[in-house]
Amino acid sequence: MIKKVNLADAFATISEAWSPRIAGDINDMQVKIAKFKGQFDWHHHDVEDELFLVVKGKLRMGLRDGDGKHAIDLDEGEMIIVPHGVKHRPESLSDECHVLMLEPASTLNTGIEQNERTLSDPIRL
Repeated sequence: MIKKVNLADAFATISEAWSPRIAGDINDMQVKIAKFKGQFDWHHHDVEDELFLVVKGKLRMGLRDGDGKHAIDLDEGEMIIVPHGVKHRPESLSDECHVLMLEPASTLNTGIEQNERTLSDPIRL
């Protein structure tokens, strides 16, 4: 069934930070949305690349890669692709940041590390 998703309405259904929701599927990929607040944990994905698109607010993506440790700040309407293998840590620089992610369906929000923040079965909108 083909359906449209209103992002503002979808984000309004999310009350907790760092709890991604599946907004749709594209082949082996999923479109997820989440509210970010404060800092997440450092993590990486062995095989999955991730796209982060800031819909509302401001995001800092901390990165640890071959170039050392640095960060990229993103405003509304900006996106970043984090390649697999790169340690990263998203952080909301605004009170709350609304983010759309595109990633393989196999992607866990905490990467290869599993802890109390790991969501193995995100809720579908």
